[in-house]
Amino acid sequence: MRSPRYTILIANRNTGSVRRLSLARRTAVAVLGAVTLVPLLIGLGSSRVDPVELESLRLANESLKVENESYRIATGELAGQISSLQAALTQLGEQAELDPAAREAIDRLPAVMKSRAAGGASASAADFPVTSPDTTIGVLKGLLGALEHGLATVRTSVESQQALARSTPSIWPLAGWLSSGYGNRRDPFDGGADFHPGLDIAANKGTPIRATADGTVKDAAYNGNYGNAVLLEHGFGIATRYGHLSRFAVRSGQEIRRGDVIGYVGATGRATSAHLHYGILHNGRPINPLRLLARP
Repeated sequence: MRSPRYTILIANRNTGSVRRLSLARRTAVAVLGAVTLVPLLIGLGSSRVDPVELESLRLANESLKVENESYRIATGELAGQISSLQAALTQLGEQAELDPAAREAIDRLPAVMKSRAAGGASASAADFPVTSPDTTIGVLKGLLGALEHGLATVRTSVESQQALARSTPSIWPLAGWLSSGYGNRRDPFDGGADFHPGLDIAANKGTPIRATADGTVKDAAYNGNYGNAVLLEHGFGIATRYGHLSRFAVRSGQEIRRGDVIGYVGATGRATSAHLHYGILHNGRPINPLRLLARP
């Protein structure tokens, strides 16, 4: 039996012409099957991705996530380091400003005292080499780390200078007039040769006496020829003595700041009139206070 045939009409709307395409049933079924199966096969092929390739894509995605998080953390750490450096630089700038009288007094200190405060030679940038990491962020972190290390050294130096400035006697203990200087003189009692290890500053009885530097009260008691006397220790081997006081305003062990009242002018001990004996000691030996005191 002859297979039935199917006719497909194709009309052109513009010209009105009609074309006929005649197909046998088997041919028509084959064409229809192809039209239906080809998209289906393409979809099935695309959905059946190689599991190895899929796992590789997943691992790559996870790696990108980790790397992105690492960059975020590293960026945050760098921002923190930069902020810390900025704050430290501001603080060092403020600390480096010394009181003019204190700076002048430090300049007049014996070289051995200034060397002890400095703590020896400071480290240079060459002492903190930066190795070259593999990444840019590693390089930046290394540089910032070296800067922080160097900045810590500078901060230590500035803090030492500040400590020395606080410990250096640089102001007059009271307002008065100089009745006897440092060095050789005639004894005011017997007229013989005498060495005077400080300054005698005459003032009215009861005039407040002020500490000339920060320190600790080593002793506040009666001390032979000095009468009522206060001994302050300031660190770096520096000490100051205040003698002939009428009464004390401090006690042993008390922390003192420059300008604090420590006692009052009197004439106790070996004294002919109301005045203050003021002396500066370095490692127990007297030095001339006029070397350090600013002009009154």
